[in-house]
Amino acid sequence: MRLTSPALLAATLALGAAAASAHPVTYIGTLSNLGEPAAAAGSLGTGTVSVIFDDDTFSMKVNVTFSNLTGSVTASHIHCCTAAAGGGSAGVATPVPSFPAFPSGAGVMSGTYSMTFDMTQTSSWNPAFVTANGGNVSSAFAAFATGLADGKAYLNIHSTLSTGGEIRTFLVAAPVPEPETYALMLGGLGALALLARRRRR
Repeated sequence: MRLTSPALLAATLALGAAAASAHPVTYIGTLSNLGEPAAAAGSLGTGTVSVIFDDDTFSMKVNVTFSNLTGSVTASHIHCCTAAAGGGSAGVATPVPSFPAFPSGAGVMSGTYSMTFDMTQTSSWNPAFVTANGGNVSSAFAAFATGLADGKAYLNIHSTLSTGGEIRTFLVAAPVPEPETYALMLGGLGALALLARRRRR
């Protein structure tokens, strides 16, 4: 199949349009003891977080992998919204006392978690966060979305070592390829196809 210039241009424009209209945003972070209370200073705990926040379906998927905690897990949740991006502390925005079914209990120092939340449900929120942000789920959603986008939300894991939190990470938007990146990729694929065609001849 021959990939002509018009076809390449159409494919590039289609991919660029799809990227521009995508509403789910993925936020990521690397867990560590940085920013947690002094009690967590000796922790070597680490982990990764991805949060897929979708303002079309009003859903949020939380994925967490963690290991090497010093204390046993007691709770985990997302806090929002700090006064400044990437620093400080804030109240809990998501369910309290912890994400439902998050690995916890005596001896739990590592684990994985994946859960999708319907953010239209009051059960997906800390009631205090809703009250502090307009008193309804819609206004809480808007405040939380803004906090995420501004880098003012963080996920942390609390433990018996540090009840205020042993490891945390501020959530930042994962890089999204620019349309130019798609164009380069498609151009490269077109060149490879042309080269393969010539070799067959």
